Amino acid sequence: MSDVPVKPRKSTDAATATKTQRPPLYKVILLNDDFTPREFVVQVLKAVFRMNADRAYHVMMTAHRRGACVIAVYTRDVAETKAKEATELGRQKGYPLFFTTEPEE
Repeated sequence: MSDVPVKPRKSTDAATATKTQRPPLYKVILLNDDFTPREFVVQVLKAVFRMNADRAYHVMMTAHRRGACVIAVYTRDVAETKAKEATELGRQKGYPLFFTTEPEE
């Protein structure tokens, strides 16, 4: 063995380490209307938001009773894409089904 001293490794100072910020989150909101059939809304919730039948029915009824319901919370791009996809499914069938997004507080 040699008599060369071994220098300890420098550890990264916690104060100078950079942290990546989490992206801001957005709520996807289902707005109630009086024309889109309840069964169709449930189908859309199951297809786009991967809800089971019971959860989709509960969400649909909450929107029906309160006028709107938060469906889920995602990053901005995902929230906008899902809201657009779900709204477009309604438009294709001629329904005024509408989903929107807004920043989570």
